[in-house]
Amino acid sequence: MPSASNSDEPMVALRRSVILALLLPLGACASVKGVLVPVSASAPGTSRVDMLVATTRKRTDPAELFSGDRGPTAAFANITVSIPPDAARQVGEVQWPRRVPGDPTTDFVTLKADVINRDQALAWFHRSLRNVPKRQVLVFIHGFNNRFEDAVFRFAQIVHDSRAPVVPILFTWPSRGSVLAYGYDRESTAYSRNGLETLLKAISRDPAVGEISILAHSMGNSLALETLRQMAIRDGRVTPKIRNVLLAAPDVDVDLAREAIIDMGPRANRPAFTLFVSQDDRALAVSRRVWGSEARLGAINPDQEPYRTQLEQANVTVLDLTKLKAGDALNHGKFAESPEVVQLIGKRLADGQTVTDSRVGLGDRIIQVTAGAATAVGTAAGLAVSAPVAIVDPQTRQGLGAHVEELGQSASDAVAP
Repeated sequence: MPSASNSDEPMVALRRSVILALLLPLGACASVKGVLVPVSASAPGTSRVDMLVATTRKRTDPAELFSGDRGPTAAFANITVSIPPDAARQVGEVQWPRRVPGDPTTDFVTLKADVINRDQALAWFHRSLRNVPKRQVLVFIHGFNNRFEDAVFRFAQIVHDSRAPVVPILFTWPSRGSVLAYGYDRESTAYSRNGLETLLKAISRDPAVGEISILAHSMGNSLALETLRQMAIRDGRVTPKIRNVLLAAPDVDVDLAREAIIDMGPRANRPAFTLFVSQDDRALAVSRRVWGSEARLGAINPDQEPYRTQLEQANVTVLDLTKLKAGDALNHGKFAESPEVVQLIGKRLADGQTVTDSRVGLGDRIIQVTAGAATAVGTAAGLAVSAPVAIVDPQTRQGLGAHVEELGQSASDAVAP
């Protein structure tokens, strides 16, 4: 095949960007506006997740609260989400309302959505710690293509389904919520580093905090790693209360990730890292070709050199999910397609036990099929690991189907050796 001429290069780059955007993990892309407008009542059998939200997004109208634009300063909200009764849903799914107001018996709905100031946010945080036995905090950082409501409902699902006893904090950065805005989203993670660092320092100063865990997915891993690196350079180390960092399917260059961890200093001065990889992650395969990188961190073979030695030296725990089959065609959201894993790990953490390949009791068969190095992950709070691909509602799937079909062959060419 002849090479593209110089005049064709912009179109080739654009096509690759579109392919990448379509193949990277999709947010909920809810087709109904106003899902964050509180409903008047809940329903019997429903569950509630009350969370603190910190964001670098720009404030907008009450129906949306925050947009995909970048805000001039950090902002905060206190949001309570109602989740349908267990009999009306499957673990790992988000039931988006077909219309507003949603029906709490069948849909995720909002019970409260208050924009608050920094002092009110810290007061909510301190009160919430009293209700958590081990004073654990879970900070979730979403990935590419998430509108504000996508991130809120996604995190509510993770907290509920993991059953982990944590104070939930969502850090949501400015994402356009569009499959064509990959570049904007990537730069928004860089824009948000100071905001995330400020949040982490503020909650770690509370003497009542026992430990903080960070769960990042896909593009959110870039924000997590670079923020911790920045903190270590600025202060001489990562704040000690950040004990665990969970890197789920990270869309991060391997070399950049390694350097970020090294810059955090010696093992004693940095958190424990747990990495979730899958070598058949098609989204990360496309990302690797588009970026021209040697490998994306979430798709490496941890038994292959130099990765095996580098991971051992950095004391990074790895769970290799390559052999775990799930319903995600891109193999980028396997964790969410395995509800047993979410519930199993959540229960172990609630009991204050570590998760290893030999101590998971009735769930050992689930972990064994990952055929990876499943070693201790400490007491990381809420290891639900990934936002589910099932979050995409059926209407959105149908709408994107034609685009994916049209670009399918190009995507196959992009990932071909």
